[in-house]
Amino acid sequence: MAFPVMSLLRLARAGFVMAREGVFGLVSLPDLPAGPRFAIAMARLLERRAVKNKSAELRLSDALNKLGPSYVKLGQFLATRADVVGKEAARELSLLQDRLPAFDHEDALAAVSEQLGRPVDEIFAEFGEAVAAASIAQVHPAVIRDRDGNERKVAVKILRPGVARRFQRDLQSYYLVAHLAERFHAPSRRLRPVAVVDTLAQSVAMEMDFRLEAAALSEMAENTAGDPGFRVPKVEWLQTAKGVLTMEWIDGRKMSDVDGLAEDGHDLEALGAMVIQSFLRHTLRDGFFHADMHQGNLFVQVDGTLVAVDFGIIGRLNKRERRFLAEILFGFITRNYKRVAEVHFEAGYVPPDQDVDMFAQAIRAIGEPIHGHDASEISMARLLTQLFEVTELFEMRTQTQLIMLQKTMVVVEGVARSLNPNLDMWRTAEPVVGNWIREHLGPVGKVRDAGDALASLARIANDMPLFANRIGRMSEELEKMTHQGLRFDEETAEAIGKAEARHTRSGRVALWVIALSLGVLAVQSLL
Repeated sequence: MAFPVMSLLRLARAGFVMAREGVFGLVSLPDLPAGPRFAIAMARLLERRAVKNKSAELRLSDALNKLGPSYVKLGQFLATRADVVGKEAARELSLLQDRLPAFDHEDALAAVSEQLGRPVDEIFAEFGEAVAAASIAQVHPAVIRDRDGNERKVAVKILRPGVARRFQRDLQSYYLVAHLAERFHAPSRRLRPVAVVDTLAQSVAMEMDFRLEAAALSEMAENTAGDPGFRVPKVEWLQTAKGVLTMEWIDGRKMSDVDGLAEDGHDLEALGAMVIQSFLRHTLRDGFFHADMHQGNLFVQVDGTLVAVDFGIIGRLNKRERRFLAEILFGFITRNYKRVAEVHFEAGYVPPDQDVDMFAQAIRAIGEPIHGHDASEISMARLLTQLFEVTELFEMRTQTQLIMLQKTMVVVEGVARSLNPNLDMWRTAEPVVGNWIREHLGPVGKVRDAGDALASLARIANDMPLFANRIGRMSEELEKMTHQGLRFDEETAEAIGKAEARHTRSGRVALWVIALSLGVLAVQSLL
């Protein structure tokens, strides 16, 4: 593997910045070999004096913010991969705030004009200064006027100039590290670091195409049209492009302002329950959920309606995965640990060569404490975290969709508990989880599944004449080949001829090399 010089230089700069900000001082691995321990000790000599008293999350946050948007996003992404970076580092990275200074207003106007193909003053009646800025984009308030002359306030999200190019450049450095890890550190291969960077690259590419975020908003709006107390902003499609997203302006209070919500007279306990139930409803019913549902992306309107924004990161679970998730939760509630273990094997989460009974015993060690404590002391997020920790002992393969689910569950529970510290997770979740289980795993669900199976068989039966026709033609072709030999069309024959010619020329060259070598040996023997 070639090592691009620029990638090495960028990695060296990143290492220097992290050393200056004291990040290496957070490393505490007593089992490290002498070489890495010496390297960390040398790096710590570069620490600035001011970082000695900084907390761990501030050290990481400052270092990644100084390195730029792609490293901020990398830190947030790795917060979902405790299996890769460790539990402590993942917890510290989860506190990383994605806030950066806004880029120049004139650059924002130029970007909007370029993306939408018209001057800004022809598109918007008003266009204000940025009110929020993050690693990938910033948001401006604006006003649009419809054909009837009616005005409405909108939020315009604009991609940072040059951010896509910066991400591509830094991704080369990430790939370099991943390839080095896989080549020289055998234990890391199980964690598939190259695949981790692939996932990051795909996630960022989708997040930087605002047309996809607009589509996610539209899909969520359709899914939740009948949900009481929850909605998402409406997309203004005519003012949306790859690098610009225009949507309804939301007047409301951010959920991070708990004191302000209380002053507004909102029922904090009801809001906490709404957050949990909305997330579970989207996950189990729709298989489509907001995967970045922190306080900064949630607004509460005057009437108590919860509004979610920023759909750059979403998660999906297919019907099969939703059934597995529901059965696992239901198994914990009913203390049927053997069934929980069997579901893991049926889903393919645990290799088939592992022992089901041993795995059920490990699951019991997690589940029993649930039934010995008050419900308000039980954390569903902690339950899922412990569950995935145990499955690692049984060589559970990385399941990206479950890691995203786990991360979002932790975030959502944190939001709900910030509103109601005594939140009863099971009682809050039961209306959604219980209804889903009764509907899909009960008699009605069995009948519906049987109907789906019959519909699939009917589709196959309808396609049988087409399959039979294809098989008949294939049989005829095989019979012709048996009697007449294999024939090619002119293009294929010409390609084979060229390949054969190259092979013949290569063969002649090889023979000449061998002959000359033998000649040299013969002359040397005579001398």
